Amino acid sequence: MSTPYQAGGRTGQKQRTFDALVAAAREAVAAGLTPTVDDAAAAAGVARSTAYRYFPGQRELLAAAHPETARTSLLPPDAPDDPAARLDAVVLEFTQLIVRTEAQQRTMLRLSLEEAKEESPLPLRQGRAIAWIEESLHPLRSSWSPAAMRALALTIRSAIGIEALVWLTDIGGLTREQAVASMRWSAQALLRQAVTSGPPPH
Repeated sequence: MSTPYQAGGRTGQKQRTFDALVAAAREAVAAGLTPTVDDAAAAAGVARSTAYRYFPGQRELLAAAHPETARTSLLPPDAPDDPAARLDAVVLEFTQLIVRTEAQQRTMLRLSLEEAKEESPLPLRQGRAIAWIEESLHPLRSSWSPAAMRALALTIRSAIGIEALVWLTDIGGLTREQAVASMRWSAQALLRQAVTSGPPPH
């Protein structure tokens, strides 16, 4: 397994350079642009040759620039035991994250759709939200199979996120606050239906 360039020697300086390149890329994405490694290097004041040591290509740069790449959980430290409350906490944090980074999210959505037909698409649709949702549903794991829990998580994910936000605001005419409320309601409705009638087909 290869070691990231910034992991060896002078790690503090390398981390600062890495962070500067990612910040420059995120700023460009927020403006609706699709930055290259050269673009990020110029904006961050980093030599092109140095920038390519961190990011061999645009794919790697854009993946790193995706908002909240490092988040591993959306549950609060004092997460409740009730699955409905846990799910609502995750959905609220997730939807608020989407709203806070909406410009970047819209650009990433556009890029992922444009790359959908490529043989090696950009790694932007990473499915992180599915794992966050599954974690919120852990109290159900004693009575549900992993496949059933994943099926429910996929169904809930289909009703929240940037795709739903775009539809609810651009097509449905809702405000961001109303859209977030709608997504939270949908997630709870899907959970109640699953608990009452069983998980979605899987």
